[in-house]
Amino acid sequence: MTDSIWGYRDSAGHRAGTDLTGFTVEAIDGTVGTVDEHSDEAGAAYLVVDTRVWIFGRHILLPAGVISSIDFDRGTIYVARTKKEIEDSPEFDRDRHIGDDEYHRLLAGYYGAPHT
Repeated sequence: MTDSIWGYRDSAGHRAGTDLTGFTVEAIDGTVGTVDEHSDEAGAAYLVVDTRVWIFGRHILLPAGVISSIDFDRGTIYVARTKKEIEDSPEFDRDRHIGDDEYHRLLAGYYGAPHT
């Protein structure tokens, strides 16, 4: 089990090495988008989500710790956040923020500890 927002919780059912690209991401209150990219890196696991079906032209970075569960049969990832919380997250620029420690600290502060 991890106590970091940048690690998958044991209860999420993540399977290391599994390609999550194309999985649908569901917030507490509806669909957010699809996984465009992800990382399983210890201490820096995340999803890059394409939200074009919801927020035109925007990608967001979600720390793995916000994932509540993964349904591999349905190709769906459930996150323990609302669409509004995700929409209001700090602006993400994939060319600058993927490996940016300062941005990761900003997101960790925004999302805080995972909650159920």
